[in-house]
Parts: sequence; structure tokens; C-alpha cells
Amino acid sequence: MNKYAVAEMFKSINGEGKKAGELATFIRLFGCNLNCSWCDTKWSISGDEYQLWDIDEIIERVKQYNCHNITLTGGEPLMQDVYPLLKKLVDLGYEVEIETNGSVSIEKYIDLNNVSFTLDYKLPSSGMEDKMLVDNYKFIDRDDVIKFVIGSREDLEKCYEVVCEYDLINKTNVYLSSVFGKIDLQDIVGFMSDKNWNDVRLQIQMHKIIWEPNMRGV
Repeated sequence: MNKYAVAEMFKSINGEGKKAGELATFIRLFGCNLNCSWCDTKWSISGDEYQLWDIDEIIERVKQYNCHNITLTGGEPLMQDVYPLLKKLVDLGYEVEIETNGSVSIEKYIDLNNVSFTLDYKLPSSGMEDKMLVDNYKFIDRDDVIKFVIGSREDLEKCYEVVCEYDLINKTNVYLSSVFGKIDLQDIVGFMSDKNWNDVRLQIQMHKIIWEPNMRGV
């Protein structure tokens, strides 16, 4: 039976994404293939802060939290073979959002009902832009989100370029988020206004407003 390296599980609100503000059970899997400069969960990508759980153990904990929304996050959750876990969750009636870093193919999972993707595009300030797998844009639709985490004016310019090049506004939902404490939100709004950038949404990381920004388990 599959064993998963789980960094943490908890119940909270979604701080961002299409279901921002809604309760969800978070399953944070351990490990990542990237090392973004502004990563706020570095403890979950290296070291030994994880437990090995099989599907039944994860499902038992999920049931205790009594939320129909599941957020599968990391690290990078798609580094592990999550298909069996996803299949079990959706068969039980859960709605699953996968937060993925944009460097791993999502093709394997698109046949699953009630599974959506929040797919990052890592901009220049992350140091990981060259790892982006834009082939994923063939598989996204209106149930999904492309998220750009912005830390500089250069990031804003590149974000605009990518959205236009791949016609993302007409394919999916485009969300902008800021690197916490690195860019003035007014600058992002001003950029959107200058570009007359309709159908793009600025979103603030709600969980970092409600709780201390580096708090775990929220």
C-alpha cells in the first residue's frame, strides 16, 4: 500500500484560491523539486519533519475534520504518487484542490472528477522560472487557477507577458498574489489599472492576515 510523506494535516480556511475563506482540510505533503527564494514552507521541503502515512490513515484523519473541501499542498504534492489517494478522496465525495508549483505535469490527474488545480507560474524573483512546465496549460480549464506570486515590478511585467502569450484569461482563472512584505499592493493595483487588465484577480493571503504570517497549521 502507498505510503505518503505527510508534513502536516489540519483544518482551517483556504487563504487563497477559488475557495478562499471556505473551510478545508489541508494535507501538506513533504518534499519539493524547487527552492523558491521566497518560499514560506521551507521546513516542509527538506529535513525530517514528516510522518509516513498510508491512505487509510490519511482518510481516517480527513473524516475527523468533517470538511468536504480538501487542499492537497506542499512542498510539491505531485512529487509523490498521489493518484490512489485522490481517487479514494473523490470516490468518497470530497472536492480536492491541488496546489502545485507549475513544474510537474498534471496530465495524469485530469480524468478525475472533483479535482481542480491551482497552478503556480514562478516569476523571476523566485529564481525558479526556468523550471516552469507550460505544457500544463493544455490541460487547464475554468475550474482551475493559474497563480502568479509577485515580488517586484519585473515580476509584474513578466506576468503580463505570460498571461497574454498563453491566452490564459480565456482558458482559466488568473490570480495575482504578492510575496508577503516584498511589494506594495497598491503597485499591483496600479499596474492592473494601467493595463486595463480585466478578468484578472488580485488576492491577498488571508491566513497571513488572520494569524502570524509564519504560523503553521493554519
